[in-house]
Amino acid sequence: MVQIHLAWPDMRSVERSRLRYRVMIHATADVEGAERYWADMVGVDVSAFRKTTLKKHNPKTVRKNVGDGYRGCLVISVLQGAELYRRIEGWWYGIVGAVRPGDPSNRT
Repeated sequence: MVQIHLAWPDMRSVERSRLRYRVMIHATADVEGAERYWADMVGVDVSAFRKTTLKKHNPKTVRKNVGDGYRGCLVISVLQGAELYRRIEGWWYGIVGAVRPGDPSNRT
């Protein structure tokens, strides 16, 4: 999903320097490991990340996202990204509108 998300700015030739990254993760998880994981995924150094957002632990909540495989969430934002957002939204409306209910001819 991250690679697909990053394809949108690439299609519009948005400079990677306009992208901002932030990890959101529970405070009890491996924060440094998650930051390294996401940095490797997007091909940047960990120092390119904004300050990680730590979610407070609520002991009453039964969390399923625990263990070695839990790496939190990566938030990617684009500086001055309103025009890009409008274009992506338009593309999605076009894609979704092309798939009409009850018309299997446009599906494979």
